[in-house]
Amino acid sequence: MRTICNSTGGLGTLAVPPGKSSSMVRSTIFWVHLVCGVATGLVVLMMSVTGVILTYERQMLAWADKATYPAPTPGALRLPLEELVEAAKLRRPELVPTTIGLRNEPDAPVVLGAGRSGQILVDPYSGEVADPGAQGLRSFFSAVTGWHRWFNATGESRAAARAITGASNLAFLFLILSGMYLWLPRVWTWAAFKTRLLFNEKAATTKARDFSWHHVFGIWSAIPLAVVVATATVFSYPWANDLVYRVVGEQPPRAGGGAGGPQRGQPEAAAIAQSGTALDRLGYDALLARAATHGEWRTLTLNIPSDPDAPIVRIGIDEGNGGQPHLRYNITLDASTGAVESYAPFSSQTTGQKARSWIRFLHTGEALGIAGQTVAGLVSFTSILMVWTGLALAYRRLLQPLWRRRPATTTEAA
Repeated sequence: MRTICNSTGGLGTLAVPPGKSSSMVRSTIFWVHLVCGVATGLVVLMMSVTGVILTYERQMLAWADKATYPAPTPGALRLPLEELVEAAKLRRPELVPTTIGLRNEPDAPVVLGAGRSGQILVDPYSGEVADPGAQGLRSFFSAVTGWHRWFNATGESRAAARAITGASNLAFLFLILSGMYLWLPRVWTWAAFKTRLLFNEKAATTKARDFSWHHVFGIWSAIPLAVVVATATVFSYPWANDLVYRVVGEQPPRAGGGAGGPQRGQPEAAAIAQSGTALDRLGYDALLARAATHGEWRTLTLNIPSDPDAPIVRIGIDEGNGGQPHLRYNITLDASTGAVESYAPFSSQTTGQKARSWIRFLHTGEALGIAGQTVAGLVSFTSILMVWTGLALAYRRLLQPLWRRRPATTTEAA
């Protein structure tokens, strides 16, 4: 590799003469890149299109929910949370609330959660119960998510569909990394780099345009797109998920197991429970009010104890958009005094736990806020263009010559 200085002292060209071995390596990588692209192109296209649609899912559902918020009667007072929970149980006998969620908005309904998916809204002023709003929009996003993950398959076919999307995503990661290598011109001159960094305005044919778009969109989106695709691998393969922990020297958590490690406040809680002394408990409102003093919260989530006489209550505090793990933490309060028994910020987690939490929301960009979501959506859109232009270039290289030879052969035979 040589740097040539021109007469003005500036840099000229940086020439890299290709040798036989390097040309063979490049050719091999190119053909593997092409075959992988053709084999997985349609699946990657589907995942890219659905990824674009899901970009602002969280915000769109939040806006749709706000449209259904009941307008409070002037002068009306909020009902105690215990009354709201009991009112919800009367109206929905099948409901077994496990969490109480509050948003830092005066007109927002109280959210009662029942398990991972069950959820109802309760008017904090009247106790009226309703399902989450915009059911049509939620069903739409649920279907799009199903397509994004496993072609929206159900039953036994879901495992096979998920295997296909997982393998295609892994192949896509190879396409990105190999594409970054193939993007480098054989001879390093500014003119060669310019045609791959900037759109070629002189592209007179669709082939030249596709070549320009494939290289320009590819290189500018390569790094964030590699992050989006690599993080998805963790969801598809247990070995990738385990690798997140092993690479930092930790043992992966067992399936269904807890985070492990001691929690402050539990010995004291057990001692109180075993004493048989009745507790003078604080209400849910008072406990949440105590939790609200610990930061600029957006949502509070109180875990309703399964034992009504439990001496402690755990509350989750979220200061972000719901997808920013570093802005979420948990506190455990004494049920009778409201004193903090334990405080678990994001920094208290192990390195592996923190990395896994970041990976979950880096895939959607939510970990970096609205800007991160926008970048994730944009690179998903550029991947659509790369699939389109890549398949078009492959068609011209592999199939178009065959169609041209066939008429020629027919003419000679005649």
